[in-house]
Amino acid sequence: MSQIDDLPPLRDVIATHGLRAKKSMGQNFLLDLNLTSRIARLSGRLDGAHVLEVGPGPGGLTRGLLAEGAARVVAVEKDARCLPALDEIAAAYPGQLTVLNGDALEIDTAAHLEAPWRVVANLPYNVGTELLVRWLTPTSWPPPWQSLTLMFQKEVAERIVAQPGAKAYGRLAVLAQWRTTAQIAMTLPPEAFSPPPKVHSAVVHLEALPAPRFPADAAVLERVVAKGFNQRRKMLRAALKGVVTDLEDHLVAAGIAPTDRAEVVGLEQWCALARSVAEAR
Repeated sequence: MSQIDDLPPLRDVIATHGLRAKKSMGQNFLLDLNLTSRIARLSGRLDGAHVLEVGPGPGGLTRGLLAEGAARVVAVEKDARCLPALDEIAAAYPGQLTVLNGDALEIDTAAHLEAPWRVVANLPYNVGTELLVRWLTPTSWPPPWQSLTLMFQKEVAERIVAQPGAKAYGRLAVLAQWRTTAQIAMTLPPEAFSPPPKVHSAVVHLEALPAPRFPADAAVLERVVAKGFNQRRKMLRAALKGVVTDLEDHLVAAGIAPTDRAEVVGLEQWCALARSVAEAR
């Protein structure tokens, strides 16, 4: 394995600092620095870019981002055991790496970045989906971020890019495809990680659109879609019961048959329903 910088190989870093991955924190470390650099490049040219990374662990992807030319990386790490290893990277790249010790669900990361910034991360599995939904549903659009290049379990990645009628199609697909172009950019086998997870992983690249594909209130759309897919085996006249009075009239107005199930409803129809529900409130 060739080196991308003058720092020690990741296996040595992990051994030096005793960084055994914790299952409770959703940790699986990527040790191949050539691979982490490749993931960094999936976000596009990084020269001069500001990047947010969540869950850097011992810093493999962090080093890839910096080696590829990122002007500034803000890395949010909850596990204090990883801080000494990240401090070593910060020393090797003076002024380019800021490490925030804490929970990414609670830290105001935008305060440390210049827009438009990018997010590139091997997300901890236990917060990945919630973070994605937050990034996709800010109070205003366009968002402060330019793109999201995120690693998930392959099953989650497939849910993000799924089309109507597919088994994987659901809330994540609707929210992601409403405001971004989303594609699976890379798949990784379990043996790429330490310890190897039981499933394959995939990197999804999402580019923010200048405006959503169809008008809708983000909070209403998220609520309606979540409720519709929460009971996906039910017809929507039952699954969405209580969302709005005269529900069936709103469904028909949005081009949705009351007997349809959530998985066959396209993005434009979901947005039309969200607008109708919002207007009725």
